[in-house]
Amino acid sequence: MENRKGLLENFVESRHMRNAFESLFHRRRGRSSADDSGISDDGDAPRNSHIPYLSPFANSVVARCSKILKISIEDLQHRFDTELPDTAKQTSLYARNFLEFCSCQALPLITGCPDYLSDKEFIRLTFDLMIAWEGHDVDSEQICKDSPSSNCDNDDGWSLFYSSSTNMAVQVDERKTVGPEAFARIAPICTAVADTITVHNLFDSLTISSSNRLHFLIYDKYIRSLDKVIKAAKQACGSSAVSNLRLAEGEIILDTDGTVPTKPVLQHIGVGAWPGRLTLTNYALYFESLGVALYDKAVRYELSLDMKQVIKPELTGPLGARIFDKAVMYKSISIAEPVFLEFPEFKGNSRRDYWLDICLEILHVHKFIRKYNLKDSQQSEALARAIMGIFQYRAVREAFNFCSSPYKTLLAFNLAESLPGGDVILETLSSRLALLNAKGIKHDSPQLAYAKQRVMLSPFSYLTLIRFGFILGKGEDVEADSLISFGDFCVGETNPLEMAVKQSKCDTGRAAAAQATVDQVKVEGIDTNLAVLKGLLFPAIKAVSRLQYLASWEDPPKSSVFLLVTCYVIHRGWIKFILPSFFMLLSLLMIWQRLFNNGQPIEAFRVILPPNRNAVEQLLMLQDGLAQIEALLQAGNITLLKMRALIFAVLPQATDTIALLLIVMAVVFAFLPFRYLVLSIFLEAFTREMPLRKESSNRWLRRIREWWIRIPAAPVHIIKLDQQ
Repeated sequence: MENRKGLLENFVESRHMRNAFESLFHRRRGRSSADDSGISDDGDAPRNSHIPYLSPFANSVVARCSKILKISIEDLQHRFDTELPDTAKQTSLYARNFLEFCSCQALPLITGCPDYLSDKEFIRLTFDLMIAWEGHDVDSEQICKDSPSSNCDNDDGWSLFYSSSTNMAVQVDERKTVGPEAFARIAPICTAVADTITVHNLFDSLTISSSNRLHFLIYDKYIRSLDKVIKAAKQACGSSAVSNLRLAEGEIILDTDGTVPTKPVLQHIGVGAWPGRLTLTNYALYFESLGVALYDKAVRYELSLDMKQVIKPELTGPLGARIFDKAVMYKSISIAEPVFLEFPEFKGNSRRDYWLDICLEILHVHKFIRKYNLKDSQQSEALARAIMGIFQYRAVREAFNFCSSPYKTLLAFNLAESLPGGDVILETLSSRLALLNAKGIKHDSPQLAYAKQRVMLSPFSYLTLIRFGFILGKGEDVEADSLISFGDFCVGETNPLEMAVKQSKCDTGRAAAAQATVDQVKVEGIDTNLAVLKGLLFPAIKAVSRLQYLASWEDPPKSSVFLLVTCYVIHRGWIKFILPSFFMLLSLLMIWQRLFNNGQPIEAFRVILPPNRNAVEQLLMLQDGLAQIEALLQAGNITLLKMRALIFAVLPQATDTIALLLIVMAVVFAFLPFRYLVLSIFLEAFTREMPLRKESSNRWLRRIREWWIRIPAAPVHIIKLDQQ
C-alpha cells in the first residue's frame, strides 16, 4: 500500500511539473478553474446568478456579456423574451438562441473600439461564446469534455518536438475546442473575423491539421495575424508610396509585393522584362518599375471600369519563352498588348496564385456592383466586404502558409464565381444590400437594436473599415463611433444568404463526387480513347452498318421489305412520330432501370484494349490523323471556293445550269407536300444500289463528278500580318 501511495504521489508531482512546463507556451491569465466552475477570471459571474438550463460555463459567458452591456442577467433574459419571436424561444432551441442573442448584443459594443482585434479579452470572449454555444447545457458540455481536443493523447503521447509550430501549439493547448457549427454561428457576428459566405472555408483552413476542431491557440494566432495585416495595410495607406501612386479618394492599398530584392516582381511586355513593385488597391493594380535606386512613375491597370479585362494564370520566361508557370496575365482594351506579371519563387506557384486570387476578387466585386447597379452605401458595403475578405485571406496565408483552392477560397466574390449556384448567392447578397440603412443603429437605444436589425441592416463591413481607420470614398457621412455594426446574422434563424451558401455547397459536393468518377474513367493514349469511343457508340455503329447493308441490296428480299415499310410510314405521315417514340422508349428504359435496379452500382463498361504502341508509333498515328484533318479542311475550302465561283459566274454555262436547278427546287419545296418530298429523297437514296438502276445511278454520279471537276475555284490571296 505504501508503495502504491508513493507511485501515486510521484505521478501527481510529475504531472504538475509537466503542466508547469506547458505553461511556458500557454498563459492562462488566471483562468485555471473557469472551465470547471463556470466562473470567469474577472469574477463577473456570481455563483447565485445563473440560469438553470445553461451549463456553468455558458452561465459564466452570459455573465460577462451582461457586464459588457451594463445590465443584469435578468434584464438581458427579459429583453430576449420580449424582442424575439416565439419560434426562437422553443425549449430545444432556447439556450443556444439566448447565447446568440447575448453575442449579438455584446460583441457590437466591443467592436466599437478601433483596436479590439489586439484585445486578449475580445479574443477569449468570442472563443468562449463558441464553446458555450456548442456546450450550452449540462449534457452537451459533458459530451464536449469527453471528446478529445486534439489528435494526440496529452497525457501519454505529449512531446515538445513536432514538425510544425501549429501542431505543437495544438498539443500544448488544454482548453476545449470548437466545431464548425459553433464557429459558423458566432464568428460572422464580428465581420472582421469571418464572412457569412466564406466562414465554412475559413474554419476548414484553420483546422486543416487538427481533425476539424478549432483550438484556441490557432484561433488566437489567426486573430493576431489579422490584426497585423490590417495595421500593415493602414500603415501602407499613409506611407510615401501613396504619393508616388497618386491614389484617388477612397482608394486603399490592399497589398504590395516586389519590395524585397530576393522576391522581385517582373513585368513582361513583349520580349522585355523589368523588375519593380506591384501594388493592389480596391480599384486598380499598379506597377512601378525599378529605376536607379528609385521607382519610376506607376503604371495603372484598371480593375473597376468595364474594359473587357482578362486576368488569368500564364507561362512566362526569358525572351518571351513559355517555361515557368508563375505569372498573371492582364489584358484589357486600354492597353495594346497583354502584360505578364511574374512572381519568381524556387518551388511552387503559391505566390502567383495568391495575387491572381486577390486581383480577381477586386475585378469580380466591381462586376457585381455594375451588374446590380449599386450606389452609395451599397457600393461601399460590397467593396468593404471584398476588402475584408482579402485581409482575412492574407492573415491565414501569413500565419499558416495556406493557399486555398477555388472551392475553398476565403474570397466571397471569387467563391460565388466558382461555386455551382454562385449566381444565386450574388442575387441574395444584392437583395440583402438593398436593405442597408446607412444611418445604422444608434448606441443610445440598445434595447431596440435587435428589433431594428430585423427590419433594416447596417453597412457592417463598411463601418468595420471606418473603425479601423480606412476611408472608403466619399459615400455618406457616417459616425462610426455612434453606430452598432451588426453582422449579417439573425438570432435563431438562417438568413437567406446562409441558405443560398448551404445549397450551393450541397451542389458542390455532388459536382465534386461526379468529377471524381470522371477522373477515374479518364484513359491515356489516342488509340485507347478511340477504342472506348467505339465501344460506347457500338449500338449506333451497328444500326448504321445494318442500314448500309440494306441499302446495298445484297439481300433483295430484306431490302424490299424495308423499302415498302418505310415508304408506307412516310406516306401515312407517321415519320413525325419516330423521334418522339424513340424519346419515349428511352425514358421508359430509364424509369425501368430506376425502379428495378435497387440501388445496385452500374456494371463497368468493358473495352478491349488495343495493341500497345510505343511513343514513336503514337506520334506517327497523331501525325497521320492531323494529315487527314488537313485534307478534310482543304476539301471543304475547295468546295466553298467553287461555290463562290458559281455564284459570281466564273463559268457562265455552269452558273446558268445551277440557277435553273435552284428555281426548280424552289418550286418543288413550295408546292410539293413535305411527306412526298421526304419520300422522293428516300427513294432516290435507298434505291441507288438497286440492281434495276445501279448502272444508271453510277453513270449519273460519274457525270456529276466530271462536271464538278471542271468548275474552277475562286482565287485566294494570302496576306501576312506584317504586310497589312
